[in-house]
Amino acid sequence: MILLYDRMLFGLLLGLICIGFIITSSGSIPVGINIAGDPYFFIKRAIIYYIITFLISLIVLNIPIVVWKNCSFIMLLCSFCMLVVVLIFNNTINGASRWVIWGSLCAQPSELSKLFFIFYFANYLERKLIEVRSTFWGVCKPIIIVFLLSLLLLRQPDFGSIIILFIITLYILFLFGAKLNQLALIFILSIFFIILSVALKPYRIQRMLSFWDPWKDPFGNGYQLTQSLMAFGRGGYFGRGLGNSIQKLEYLPESHTDFVFSILAEELGLVGSILVLMILFGVVFRAMIIGTHALYYNQKFSSVLAYSIGIWLGIQTFINVGVVSGILPIKGLTLPFISYGGSSFLITTIIGMLLIRIDFEIRLIKHQAFFEK
Repeated sequence: MILLYDRMLFGLLLGLICIGFIITSSGSIPVGINIAGDPYFFIKRAIIYYIITFLISLIVLNIPIVVWKNCSFIMLLCSFCMLVVVLIFNNTINGASRWVIWGSLCAQPSELSKLFFIFYFANYLERKLIEVRSTFWGVCKPIIIVFLLSLLLLRQPDFGSIIILFIITLYILFLFGAKLNQLALIFILSIFFIILSVALKPYRIQRMLSFWDPWKDPFGNGYQLTQSLMAFGRGGYFGRGLGNSIQKLEYLPESHTDFVFSILAEELGLVGSILVLMILFGVVFRAMIIGTHALYYNQKFSSVLAYSIGIWLGIQTFINVGVVSGILPIKGLTLPFISYGGSSFLITTIIGMLLIRIDFEIRLIKHQAFFEK
């Protein structure tokens, strides 16, 4: 009997989705009471998001990867248009204009732009791999696209997405043979660009200063991080138990979204936190394995796509956990599959389904090759 899909990957994704629903349900109850007078307000919305995501996932699983490749340039143009539309509508939430709001629905195009970019990037590398390996201009082309996207993302602002796009691009270029000295030059210029963008905004400088010593201003700029660290401390080795978090009682802002890992650490402890991180690492590891298999069978587009997804999930997890634990400055990035949020959950689930689809097609190629022999 030949398995045509990755059961391990599917199990890991399903486990993360279930854990995410449980933890966000626990962390969102006090916020729901405060905002809408309904403890199940965010739980009901999450269920709607899950149903929509499930239906879209079924569609994604049945779309051949070649369709995404053929539409990659159109999708890249759409991502630019969506980011411009966000700036036109200017729907500001918590000081950021990242959302398009239509009635009770709220979408974040920056999440979709990351997905559309890696489709374009995978298509570009498949067509221009020799140029990327031999000329500096071949390396610069995707960097220019990232730079243009970054200009629009900075206007929102969405600094975290910019970092993810740059890291994915540089890593994949390095992986597929771009010259190291060229990548080093681009990396140095990127660091200069990041430092300049931080220096131009006073609130970013304040975030950096509060990150270095949050206890210096525990009721001001350092409030969110100090409350997060308290949640980690209260969790201990085995946690306080599901539903028993104190910090979620409106002491810790964004306890069901960006800082949900703090609530997870408080309720499940060190052991539970490490288990969740191991599951996330398992998904990243499987993405790299799938990318390697695709490259072996000369499926360059699928390979770049799988590698990019793995790096995306790995870097976003690292940044989110680093932020809530005080290792990195505060950035507005969700924890993949765990944090509450319609757009982020939808996109992370879609890229998980794309991995399953890539693996399915590679298994078909492998089986057909074996059968022909």
